[in-house]
Amino acid sequence: MGFKIKSLSAFILATGVGSVGLFPSYSLPQTPYYLGKNITIVRGGDPGGSGDMQARALIPYLKKYIPGEPTIIIENMPGAAGMKAVNHIYSSAKPDGLRIAAVGAPVVAGPILGLVGAKYDLDKLIYLGSTESGDPYIFYTRKELGLDSLEKLRAASGLRIGAQTVGHSNYVSGRMFSYLMGLKEPKFVVGYGGLELDVALARGEVDARGNTADTVWRRNREALEKGSFHIHATITIPKGKFHQRFANVPELDTFARKGIDRQAVNLFRAFLYLRWPYILPPGTPGEIVKILRTAMAKAFHDPEFHKEFRKLMASEPTPLTGEEMETAIRELPRDPETLGLYKKVADHGPLPPR
Repeated sequence: MGFKIKSLSAFILATGVGSVGLFPSYSLPQTPYYLGKNITIVRGGDPGGSGDMQARALIPYLKKYIPGEPTIIIENMPGAAGMKAVNHIYSSAKPDGLRIAAVGAPVVAGPILGLVGAKYDLDKLIYLGSTESGDPYIFYTRKELGLDSLEKLRAASGLRIGAQTVGHSNYVSGRMFSYLMGLKEPKFVVGYGGLELDVALARGEVDARGNTADTVWRRNREALEKGSFHIHATITIPKGKFHQRFANVPELDTFARKGIDRQAVNLFRAFLYLRWPYILPPGTPGEIVKILRTAMAKAFHDPEFHKEFRKLMASEPTPLTGEEMETAIRELPRDPETLGLYKKVADHGPLPPR
């Protein structure tokens, strides 16, 4: 009898262990994939800019909701309006979920417009989410120039309009404003960082610039309150979404003479709708994508994230999920005529005649 009991115990033990493999849902808890690992956020921009601030607002709460709570660090990789960072993620980063690009909206326009520097397939990238969904742009000049009316603005010849680089959203917005408002022979001066442009404008090295309304308000609030700038127009993104500080500024659409001009402005809106994309390389396993998308969505809903975002950005986040971003990418306007005009406006050559 003792032999039988021992044999039965051994049989139960053997079949119990075997059942773990047969029925994985009853297996012992596994170690979280991200436990003890480091995630690097590859920021396609300089430290201190809006994208950098948004990333710093998000990171503590992204970490909170990733099982294993990995260490998350930022690596700044400026260049080509964020496209250098996406090229790195697309071609060089391992698809292991440990390197994530965090860039600005110009990366969306790059491949569609065939911009120099875009060496990635927009439809193959994996999108995790965005902290914002569009932000109005404004065009403004130094008060010292005395351009306090549209007539004076149009009469001024050779205005120096500053921007980061050809293809950057600030560069394109500056050219879009110049084209539709009919500025006379504007000159586009590139090679600055975002904060450097603020200094250049204050010193008179450039005369004007296009920039996101929220960034202008956050970084130049005191100067705005002193009336140091003349604000001439805004591009609302999405259409009709004014920044509260610039609600009385005319929309750029009102300067359009033809339907295609309005369509070009709408294309700019569509490109900028995906404000701050977080991107994984192609081939990242679905389980990792799910972990990160779920954590991102939970972070976006965390009241403490909203509180931190308001503290750093002086505005509310308007996030998009990875799935919403994928849908927006598929629905981007690709009409050849509109793209042709947009390319001429966004490029470095002379602005199209009106």
